[in-house]
Amino acid sequence: MDNKEYSAGLTELRAVRDELKPLERELSQLQAKVGKLRDRRDEKIRELGGYAKATSDRIATAAGLGVIDIVALVPSLAPQGASEGPGEPPATETAAVDQLAAQAPAEPIKEMVASPTAEPQTAEPAGTVARLGAASTDTDSDLEVLAESEQASPAPAPAAAGAGEDERVLPSIPEGADGDRWFHAEPDLASKRPNFRQDARGMAFLDAAIGVLVWQGGTVRLDLGRASVAEILTAVYAVAPVAVERIYITAGDPWHQSSERHDFLKDAVAEWLNGPLPDDWTVESSRGKDRQAGHLVHPRNPVGRWQRGKDQHTEIRSVGEWFDPEGADPATVRAAFVELWKALRPNFEDVVLMGSPSQTGRDLWSRTIPAKAGAKWADGFPVMSQEIRGLLHATAGQGRTELIAPPRVPERVPGWFEVDRTFAYAKHTWASGVGVPQRITAARFAAMSEKEQTNALFAPSHWQVRVTIPKDWNHVGLLPAPAPGERSWHYPYEGGRTFTTWAGGAEVNLALRNPLRPWRIEILDGLLWESGDPLKSWSTKLQKAWRSLRAIAEMHGDDQQRQACRLASRAVRSILLYGIGTFAQRPRITTGSLELGTGGEVPELPDGARLTGITDTHVTWERNQGFARDQYAHPEWAAGVWSGARAALLSGSTSSKDPETGKPLKAGALHLPPGSVLAFRTDAIYSSAPVEWPYGGEPGDYLLKGRMTWEQTAPRTDEEFYYLQGLARQALEAEDM
Repeated sequence: MDNKEYSAGLTELRAVRDELKPLERELSQLQAKVGKLRDRRDEKIRELGGYAKATSDRIATAAGLGVIDIVALVPSLAPQGASEGPGEPPATETAAVDQLAAQAPAEPIKEMVASPTAEPQTAEPAGTVARLGAASTDTDSDLEVLAESEQASPAPAPAAAGAGEDERVLPSIPEGADGDRWFHAEPDLASKRPNFRQDARGMAFLDAAIGVLVWQGGTVRLDLGRASVAEILTAVYAVAPVAVERIYITAGDPWHQSSERHDFLKDAVAEWLNGPLPDDWTVESSRGKDRQAGHLVHPRNPVGRWQRGKDQHTEIRSVGEWFDPEGADPATVRAAFVELWKALRPNFEDVVLMGSPSQTGRDLWSRTIPAKAGAKWADGFPVMSQEIRGLLHATAGQGRTELIAPPRVPERVPGWFEVDRTFAYAKHTWASGVGVPQRITAARFAAMSEKEQTNALFAPSHWQVRVTIPKDWNHVGLLPAPAPGERSWHYPYEGGRTFTTWAGGAEVNLALRNPLRPWRIEILDGLLWESGDPLKSWSTKLQKAWRSLRAIAEMHGDDQQRQACRLASRAVRSILLYGIGTFAQRPRITTGSLELGTGGEVPELPDGARLTGITDTHVTWERNQGFARDQYAHPEWAAGVWSGARAALLSGSTSSKDPETGKPLKAGALHLPPGSVLAFRTDAIYSSAPVEWPYGGEPGDYLLKGRMTWEQTAPRTDEEFYYLQGLARQALEAEDM
């Protein structure tokens, strides 16, 4: 660069500065205005929510929000049937059904530790409360009913720091006829076996870092420039046929290329997705049985959808939706998808690999629905009312994510051990609730015999309970309780504390029959389903594919095929994991983007949408559209699997036998010394004490994934936790070399 170029560059920089400053001022003013309007809206919602006849659905419609948003602001309003969004979102938006909540890491909830304080009294369902003792921990005797009849009344009890006015109060089922109206199936809506076959889509696999593209027709190296959308589409379709409709990025993450200029990854992703397009290309606006329109702005696994003319459609997706490629080249990743299809084909005759594991999982499950005339559920599995689905959405959490920091554990711990349950969810799919549930009120439960009570708690069920922790309890918490913030959970552990929550039958049983000391459980209300096996055939077939791929990965003589089969086995796990998540049918979140005006003005957003990001050329937004009429909406199944997995994380059977008794050996956090558990991450336990549970390689068994046998500083933050996790995995890998 010479002096002339330098001077010209300074002139250009000043022009950019002068153009940027007014936009920044306008953005600041806009953000301030948006903040004030949101505060004003929320204040009005709380005011209206105090009206005795207020309903969340009417307020949601008036506010342009979803019912769940209203309940978060006014917890006293039970979910009264979330308003349905449009059946098909416009071309500029996309329903995020192929990015499950299960795919995003659960928000870590760190329990605060302080001296117990008085817990505020909260309103609870009135009526008779059945107080339950627990069966002896070494027998299978029935429950002992301690009080046949007692009026429900909240009692002050010790509470953890952080429990206060901001802690969420979970919704309850209304009393009397209002609550009875919740217990019905949606009319003309049931899960039925499809009568069509999915269309197969051509796939290509691209390493965006080095420009290597692999598809059925061969392997080529491309010049991608900066790997913008325009450069990728131009380069790929210069060599690949239009039949290639999915481009999986295996490495390079081009959507993060401007991340240093943004505070949030989603803004960088939105900027990349909305970049300039080649001539004749537009954002996709058509849809079919398995196609969606528009982009999905996800921070790590986005989906971009475009079309050229009316006939050519393409998606750019991350292979990270399926598995971590662990540095595998595009040819190996393609081989993994081939092996995945080959392993599924013997068990699912009409298998088609769709864009994501969640879509694939739901489609494969739908093809296991009974179709033979006269078979039970041959007419389809009924979908519950929106009220029950909304209640489960608000009260049934997913995997347990918890960091247990000092002073609950010592500042310095003697070691670090990570164990993870293999293919854990597969072990909790044998029995699920089917049909419309019965309501089991406190009075009805108290009137049951001890055997009926036991049977009810062991059946597929979901209970509103008041929990009292034993005064001398010195281990981890057992049951989830609402924490501040929507869909956030923590696990109270303080001896003597009483709290009210919702929990699945598996967790309630664990609290009553844990190997240390029973907790006191009072049944306030509950949902009880008929026990069936709607997921069993699907899960069994996926497990067969998983086992066959693992066996090939152990025995194959070719390194690439071994790695491909190993990756394919993880894809099977994703199909089951995220397939279960699709049943939860979270409220429908749509995202979209709009171009700024010619002068940089922010355009008017769609009704009910909120601004989520702004770039030099576009704004992004999202909108909660409530619950759609989805024939595959079965949150009762997802809730049951999640509850069983959380319970087994504390204590559950393994595939190994006790040599003395011949019974399955038990494993879980409660089988570790008090004060040794450092963290939970969905199916993983992190401990400062050595973990020596035998590993049989079956679903639910604990696999050692990280180990450091020397003293460590206990983590206090997520950053410190993940740093130690990485070190321990490297240390174990070094031991095995």
